[in-house]
Amino acid sequence: MKKHISFPSIEQFRNIVTNINREHNFIGLDENGEAIYDTSRPKPVLTFKGTVKLHGTNASVCYNKENGFWAQSRENIITPERDNAGFAFFANTKIGTFMGLMNVIHLKENITTSDNTVTIYGEWVGKGIQKGIAISNLEKSFFIFGVKITPHPKNEEDKPVSYWVDYSYLKSPENRIYNIDDYKTYSIDIDFGNPQLSQNTIIDMTIEVENECPVGKAFGYEGIGEGLVFSHMTKNGKYYRFKSKGEKHSESKVKTLKPVDNEKINKIIDVVNRVTPAWRLEQAMEKTFDLMNGGSIDIKKMGDFIRNVVADIHKEELDVIAEAGLEPKEINSKVSEICRGYFFTEMNKEVGLN
Repeated sequence: MKKHISFPSIEQFRNIVTNINREHNFIGLDENGEAIYDTSRPKPVLTFKGTVKLHGTNASVCYNKENGFWAQSRENIITPERDNAGFAFFANTKIGTFMGLMNVIHLKENITTSDNTVTIYGEWVGKGIQKGIAISNLEKSFFIFGVKITPHPKNEEDKPVSYWVDYSYLKSPENRIYNIDDYKTYSIDIDFGNPQLSQNTIIDMTIEVENECPVGKAFGYEGIGEGLVFSHMTKNGKYYRFKSKGEKHSESKVKTLKPVDNEKINKIIDVVNRVTPAWRLEQAMEKTFDLMNGGSIDIKKMGDFIRNVVADIHKEELDVIAEAGLEPKEINSKVSEICRGYFFTEMNKEVGLN
């Protein structure tokens, strides 16, 4: 039986920051099955590739040996009789071409289509699909932006995990099947310890695409673009993706990123590093948990520990904060982050994990 294999929702930047930091901080489960996080672990620096976000409709084609070939919209299996903007009709008229691409994938990835379903995802764009953008002048075309392998379960208990593979070589321009990687791409290294420092660069890249769509320009059409999709694929085939759209597309659910003051952010980082020396954190830890007299670190009192550090900084370091042109409330969030990292490091030492 054919089964719809959906393309995941693309997150916004703030969601990706939260998700990556949570996953990176996760170290296991406690005896009650509750997640344990170590916020003292250094945050990763990951390279994200930005590709042009095309304003059309999500489409895909699937194949496995048992069920054959089928086309999909974002939410449904579609046919030429029950179509979505004509994509199923297009896919079925180009079935030989798509099957050729499928064969290349299963040979390159060394898989069988008896045990796996291969899905090629892309954006179906062109005349009559969306309006007001450069690519709306194109004849209807399919731009590939992802390939997923879905292993079949071996039994009822088996729950295999789908994974993503390289798609950069897939295309058939003579059949109006293109690859988004063949057009201008962008690259950015994001430090997830200080992700806000990347925000202005992401905005600049997005505005460039919005002012003139690189894909439309490649086909000889001038006009605006929608924005960018930034992606990072891990070694085990997991994707992190987030989207960035310009103000001209702000009527959608996607909130546009706002510029940030990088100079101010760097000032905050510098001041926080100066006012949270190890001795201050040690002093607050002793005050909170009375460690010299047999007390022990209790995660329920982590908030008290942070408040003690903040209070001491406000008492002793106001001149340092003022000299940097900042206010105490502007550094509190970063101070709390440093405190949480120190807290978990010390707690782990106490129970023998470090």
